[in-house]
Amino acid sequence: MTQFFIQYIEWGVQYAAAWGFLFVLVFMTIESSFIPFPSEIVMIPAGFLAYRGDLLFHTPFLDLFIVILCGILGSLIGAYLNYFLFLKLGRPFLYRHAKYFFLSPPTITRAEEIFNRHGEIATFVCRLLPGIRQLISIPAGLARMPLFRFTLFTGLGAGIWTLILAFTGFYFASLTDGMSYADLVIQGGESIRTYFPALILSLILIVVLYVLIHRKIMRLRPQNKPFK
Repeated sequence: MTQFFIQYIEWGVQYAAAWGFLFVLVFMTIESSFIPFPSEIVMIPAGFLAYRGDLLFHTPFLDLFIVILCGILGSLIGAYLNYFLFLKLGRPFLYRHAKYFFLSPPTITRAEEIFNRHGEIATFVCRLLPGIRQLISIPAGLARMPLFRFTLFTGLGAGIWTLILAFTGFYFASLTDGMSYADLVIQGGESIRTYFPALILSLILIVVLYVLIHRKIMRLRPQNKPFK
C-alpha cells in the first residue's frame, strides 16, 4: 500500500509551501480513522520538507513544530471520528457492517480484547504499534471511555509517533537533499523498524511506572466513611 501512495508524494510537494500543513492535517486525520492509510508517507516527507525550508514559513524548526502540531491534531480528529461514531452506532452495528468500515470482525475483536485486558492505557501504547494504532479508539468509544482521558492518552501516543516520524524526515534531510521521496519513505521506515525494539522497551517502562504510581495513589486516597 505504501508503494501505491508514494507516487502521489511528488505531486503534492509542488504545493507544499501553500498547502503543506493542511495536507498533513487532512491525511493524518484519515490515517487515524478506520480508513487504511500509512502515516509514514505523510510525516516523514513533511519533516524532510521542513528542514529544506519548503513549507509556509521557510524556517526549518518553526515549520517542523507546526508540522508536528498538525500531525497530532489530525491524529486526534481521526481518533475522535472513530470514538464518537462507534459510541453512537454501538457494537452490534459495527460487527454487522464491519466491511463498510474497511474492518473485519476478527480485527475488531482483537482490538477489544487488547483494550479490555489493558484498560485505558492501551489507547496510549497502541498508538505506537503497527496494525492496531488506528483501531484502538474504536473499543474506547464502544466502552464509553471518559473523553478527557481518551484525549490525554491518545494525544500522548499520537504525539510520540508523530515526533518520531517527523524527526526521521528532518534527520534524513540533514544528510542529503538528493534523496527521492520513495527512498526517503522506505529508508525512514526501515530506520524506525531498526530502533523499534528500543521504543517498545521504553513503552513497557512507561506503562510499568504508570501502573505503580496509579496503584500508590489509589492506596493513599482516603476511603469514604459511611455516615452514622
